[in-house]
Amino acid sequence: MNDGRREVQPPPEPAAGPPGLDPLAAVRRGGDPPTDVYLTGTVFLDIIFTGLDSAPVRGTESWARGMGSSPGGVANMATALARLGLRTSLAAAFGDDMYGEYCWEALERGEGIDLALSRKVPGWHSPVTVSMAYEGERTMVSHGHEAPPPEHAFDGEHAPGCPPPTRACVASLVPGRREGWLGCAAGRGSRIFADVGWDDTGRWDPADLADLEHCEAFLPNAGEAMRYTRTDCPRAAARKLADLVPLAVVTLGAEGAYAVDARTGETAEVPAIAVEALDPTGAGDVFVAGFVTGTLAGWPLADRLAFAGLSAALSVQEFGGSLSAPGWGEIAAWWCRARSLGTAAGDGLRRQYGFLDAVLAGPGAGPGFPAVPDDAAPSASARLARAVPTIGFRPPV
Repeated sequence: MNDGRREVQPPPEPAAGPPGLDPLAAVRRGGDPPTDVYLTGTVFLDIIFTGLDSAPVRGTESWARGMGSSPGGVANMATALARLGLRTSLAAAFGDDMYGEYCWEALERGEGIDLALSRKVPGWHSPVTVSMAYEGERTMVSHGHEAPPPEHAFDGEHAPGCPPPTRACVASLVPGRREGWLGCAAGRGSRIFADVGWDDTGRWDPADLADLEHCEAFLPNAGEAMRYTRTDCPRAAARKLADLVPLAVVTLGAEGAYAVDARTGETAEVPAIAVEALDPTGAGDVFVAGFVTGTLAGWPLADRLAFAGLSAALSVQEFGGSLSAPGWGEIAAWWCRARSLGTAAGDGLRRQYGFLDAVLAGPGAGPGFPAVPDDAAPSASARLARAVPTIGFRPPV
């Protein structure tokens, strides 16, 4: 490099795996926008500690049995979408440091995410999050400063501009802040999917959800949904949210997810898949990515919920948020194992996820995909880049 920056090794290329799958192949038409999903937000460098027996105790030193580093923040969602075969465009600021360079390379080169609308900010350091996983939950400590606004911001403060035409946009609503670009994107025909962050003010004011007027779907967790709707039941909260948005989806943690389609009156509930979680960081983002994929592909509501839950369940068995997201090879391998189970639980999985047979053999599958024989279940984990303990190894002399 000739700009004075330190040399950063790009993330390792994923090992050769089976051909991928385009879940939208059956619905693509000439004249469609080149991008499937647009999103914007803050990219963090995540440092993840796992294998903690308990929360850190004041005045003591805790040792973690596992550690990983990966892009985080909005990169979690972007990576999950890209690994599911959606053409993903991310508009974000990247720090002018080693962390920023690593995140840019990992997302653009490693995951094939379009960063044409992103920018590198001279003199601005990357935001960092340390995530500690224990007892099935995680605690996070973050540091960062808001990036200076781009020169041509759509609303003069937050958004990087009205996005180009795209099938869908994913937005994270922030209490007390309107996102001007959402109305612009919806006006261009984009389908808007939104989640929401925790309200640190404790107000939980329903007026903060005003941007739902532009959205097709809203996907909060149970705690968020009940607080905004002043209810004590997540299913009741979903039904009340359906008055504000065409499709309300509430995630129920270990119980699964519940959805209400206000346009048709249809409801659906799907139980969660029981797995041993290594790190839950980013599982909610992966859930949303799976639901967006199924919605754009035109799947039934229950299948979309099931697929989103499966994607999240696979992700929590790996380190980190972004690089824990599954690809189609892992989904095919899981389905192969599920079909081979001779238990009552296996019967339930085969009924719930039978739609995967058509998806994995559909028009979007490349030649030879899925490369998972009916009588075997090879691990697909090596085919995707995963979080590593450190970044920036120097090339050997």
